Amino acid sequence: MYRKTYAEIDGDILTNNIKEITKKYNDYQYYIGVVKNNAYNHGIYVVNNLIAGGINYLAVSSFEECLQIRKYNNEIPILCLEPIDIEYIYDCINNGITITVESLKYLEDLMKLEIKDKLNIHLKIDSGMNRLGFKKRQEVKSAYELINNAKYLYLEGIYSHFATSGISDPFWDIQLKNFEELTKDIDLKTIPIVHLGRSLTLVNHPKISFCNGIRLGIIMFGFNQSLPEEKFYQKMKKNYLTNKYNISPTTRQNDLKLKTAFVLKTKVMSIRKVLPNEFVGYGANILIKEEMDVATLPIGYADGVTKAFKYVWINNELCDILADSMDMLMVKVKKNTKIGDEVEIFGHNISIKDVTSRLNINAYHLFNQISSRVVRLHLSKGVKDEIKY
Repeated sequence: MYRKTYAEIDGDILTNNIKEITKKYNDYQYYIGVVKNNAYNHGIYVVNNLIAGGINYLAVSSFEECLQIRKYNNEIPILCLEPIDIEYIYDCINNGITITVESLKYLEDLMKLEIKDKLNIHLKIDSGMNRLGFKKRQEVKSAYELINNAKYLYLEGIYSHFATSGISDPFWDIQLKNFEELTKDIDLKTIPIVHLGRSLTLVNHPKISFCNGIRLGIIMFGFNQSLPEEKFYQKMKKNYLTNKYNISPTTRQNDLKLKTAFVLKTKVMSIRKVLPNEFVGYGANILIKEEMDVATLPIGYADGVTKAFKYVWINNELCDILADSMDMLMVKVKKNTKIGDEVEIFGHNISIKDVTSRLNINAYHLFNQISSRVVRLHLSKGVKDEIKY
């Protein structure tokens, strides 16, 4: 590691998070860990930590991500949630990748290939999100029959995706009814894996009786998806909507004890004394009114960190960010600050929740905006490894 800017990822925390989740929600057979975009930017190498906790299937968004997983684990089944181009199907078979079939046209093209080894398939049902999947009941039936009659195609799973939490809206219920209607002509019991839910719907809704799989995303990385207690007017609104749309019972809060595993750090690179009436940073618009020490940190908006973060943690104190640039931040520091002092951007002392609140984004956006040029240090069982790609 040449530049002292890095993210520490604690794999043991991720393992314990999965154990906590599967202990509380123990009535599923398949716990599908969604690790798209480099495991929510924690680093795809954490898949084995997730597996150690109880994840027994993985899901990603592209074939490239499937192959990244295979560098770290050759055995875990992997579902690609987006259709893979027909020209790469033989590569999928060779690497043990399960594909998504989301249209009759795609399936018909697939069947034109001379496939001579088993290819696992999950059918994607569009229950209302209008993104991917079958929308016609007859086409679902046709796809079911075509796959079951094909020698080397194996219908391992069927799934859909909920667009909302369904807590104060009718769309979860609508989508569930749509799924049931679209699959009315097929026998779901003959399909080994049926998965509709995700992190949020896992904790907010009772288990769907015919589902034996659940997709886990952000919850694996330390977010229990509990929602704040409703205020009086919110309760009134929810009761009104519940009665109006006959919304099924939901739960807003849970007692999952999860921890975040991602800590973003850097070190003080330079310190200078800035005098009154001098400025700091681009634009000359940060005018200093009193003498202060300003530290320069080797992290900037190219790494995903801007002055909108407002402050960092140095020597047990919050320090204001004065200015940013592509590669550096300038920060007001105390007199005892030295070059080489550790700086936390977020993690242990500045919580992820605090940062997301100030930036007005969610944890998904925060993790995904930390760029790949930030080195990941993987912690597991007391060993620290720098991960290089």
